[in-house]
Amino acid sequence: MGVRFVAFRACGRGKIDTGVPRMAVRACGAAAAVVALLSAAIALHWPPLHAALQRAFSLHAAHSTKDMENLLQLVRNIVPALTSEKHKGQDGRIGVVGGCQEYTGAPYFAGISALKVGADLTHVFCAREAAAVIKSYSPELIVHPVLDSSNAIEEVDKWLPRLHVLVVGPGLGRDAFLLSNVRGILEATRARDIPVVIDADGLWLIAQQPAIIRGYRKAVLTPNHVEFGRLWEAVLSGPMDTKNHSGSVLKLSQALGNITVVQKGEHDVISDGQQVLVCSQEGSSRRCGGQGDLLSGSLGVMVHWALLAGPEKTNSSSPLLVAAWGACALTRECNRQAFQKYGRSTTTTDMIAEVGTAFSKLFT
Repeated sequence: MGVRFVAFRACGRGKIDTGVPRMAVRACGAAAAVVALLSAAIALHWPPLHAALQRAFSLHAAHSTKDMENLLQLVRNIVPALTSEKHKGQDGRIGVVGGCQEYTGAPYFAGISALKVGADLTHVFCAREAAAVIKSYSPELIVHPVLDSSNAIEEVDKWLPRLHVLVVGPGLGRDAFLLSNVRGILEATRARDIPVVIDADGLWLIAQQPAIIRGYRKAVLTPNHVEFGRLWEAVLSGPMDTKNHSGSVLKLSQALGNITVVQKGEHDVISDGQQVLVCSQEGSSRRCGGQGDLLSGSLGVMVHWALLAGPEKTNSSSPLLVAAWGACALTRECNRQAFQKYGRSTTTTDMIAEVGTAFSKLFT
């Protein structure tokens, strides 16, 4: 499976009509011929394996330009129309759980990104010492200084019926008391069947206690390279195939009960345990802190929109899968546009300023 996928990608990158050397094209042709012979042999002697490989190949194949356009159209399908008939809150009421004394920027980035993408209201549930700082960043956010209180779970639970999606982890930190409260909040969120996006130190908590989220199909995890490895070790224990990113993301998703996993990296790899999508939207080589918060905040909004639209608008693909791909594409486009203006000095604040134009370019 790995050989076939790599051969496909290597050949697929060659563009015969734009000056790729003829020797490279011949090499791709030879590789394709070898793969075809291997496939035929497997089909003859072990049909079940052949069927599995064919399915895996179709899931893991790199997206062509047409595939990219089809995915962009699926995201456009879930974006709600702006009309005067709506009331405040219909297009998204997003909760962000995170923010401690040390980390106040991350929950702000996630919350303001949700608003910039199109949510109507954003609530931030943070530790008391972080509240005034987060409020000072923007009057747009509704800030609740309850996360480090003894009744934090009850305080957040009171608001859950008013929220469409909860984003858990930005700026959370690893204080044991805070993590204990967040575990209770996640359990309450799951009991109310509210979708949840988990990032940053929320993923640290999941790596310690995977049962909190295992099997909850309305959850999306957004690990980077290090966080993905930590989750893999916690859930699967064995060695990870570092050369087959798509297969690894698929396997981790399945091991967690087919919840949606977004592995952020050079290419963002997304799986719900049944399909794999790769987001290769152009970004930049700049990796400033906070980009993941932009992703988690925008993803929270898109999850709400996708579930509201339903599978009929996503061509029977998982709505969460489409939402995740859309948020990844948007984050990358924001990164590209900001980098064109600011180069090496690009920060997440610069990227957030690009959300409006990036969204219009991709999805309208």
